[in-house]
Amino acid sequence: MSSVTTATADRDDRSAGGGRPATNGTGGRPRRRFRLGGGGIRRNERIAGWLFVAPVIVLLGVFFLLPILMAFWVSLTDWRGQGSPFKAGVPFVGTENYTDLFTQDGLARRDFMTSIRNNIYYVAIVVPIQTALALGLALLVNNRMLKGKGFFRTAFFFPSVTSSVAISVVFLFMFANSGAINAILSMFGISGPAWFSDARGLIHLLLGLVGVDNPPSALASGGPLGLSWWDWLSGPSVAMCAIMALVIWTTSGTFMLMFLAALQSVPVSLDEASELDGATRWQRLRYVTLPLLKPTMFLVVTLGLIGTWQVFDQIYVMSQGNPAKTTLTPAFLSYRTAFKDFEYGRGAAIAFVLFLIIVLLTLAQRWVMRDRDKPARRFR
Repeated sequence: MSSVTTATADRDDRSAGGGRPATNGTGGRPRRRFRLGGGGIRRNERIAGWLFVAPVIVLLGVFFLLPILMAFWVSLTDWRGQGSPFKAGVPFVGTENYTDLFTQDGLARRDFMTSIRNNIYYVAIVVPIQTALALGLALLVNNRMLKGKGFFRTAFFFPSVTSSVAISVVFLFMFANSGAINAILSMFGISGPAWFSDARGLIHLLLGLVGVDNPPSALASGGPLGLSWWDWLSGPSVAMCAIMALVIWTTSGTFMLMFLAALQSVPVSLDEASELDGATRWQRLRYVTLPLLKPTMFLVVTLGLIGTWQVFDQIYVMSQGNPAKTTLTPAFLSYRTAFKDFEYGRGAAIAFVLFLIIVLLTLAQRWVMRDRDKPARRFR
């Protein structure tokens, strides 16, 4: 016992003295001490981690970041598609392509503001309807009393996996002047509109039913950003409404699956407890189910905003921006400006403005849907 005590004291003396490293108490090899921030194993782990992510970083840099930087440079030039946009002879115009869209009177600003007006109506109608429809379909197929759930899930999701070009062609025939939609309306004594020929907005059409065909003088002159108040308040055209119906029908199935996955993760005990407490079906949906679906709701609305501001293929197939530019959108305008008018700089500028609009709307939506129950962070 005394020998063990003496060996322990001797070891402590040598450790405190700092002359030799401390041993393991049995005369063996000295103990190794690892530092979290130093080299050794930690350094090897960092190197291995960078090696694993290096291929992804290279791919993102070459095929994502580099094209964005190149497109931004093109937006600052007056490149017309002749040769390389990076050679010395390409005119550099700075922010002129951007200022022409907002401050300079002319066709460029009018077309851009017309596309913004059309897309605002498009977003304001499509996003709420497709979100509500997707949630309703998810609640329907999640009902425990429903039979044939697999069939209904497949039927509701099927339009989402069908080619958008093929569906656009089908809808184009359906909304023709002698198509199926007008034939159904005629069965109820309603004369269907010329869907892709009438440039009037819905509000104009409704006012025309009561004899107001010409705009009031106060609305016909003046207005923000190059458009009159009558243009801003015209409402979407019937052609844009047909495109909206197509998009709502094809996208609701995808969002239904997202809501369905979130509903199946809601504990059944919560719903049963609220039912025992006397809550009605609407109260259970409002106070139990919807708060638990808030993250999924944020995802669905965000994806809806991004998708509606980037709408292109349906416009390209069904209307090409017509009639009278009432279906013109910023994404299609960017394509038309660059690849048809050969104004690549202005087309790239429209694309970057559209990107900024999407980012700002996403941030605003995140702020609106933030969790107000959490305490605010305090930075010291």
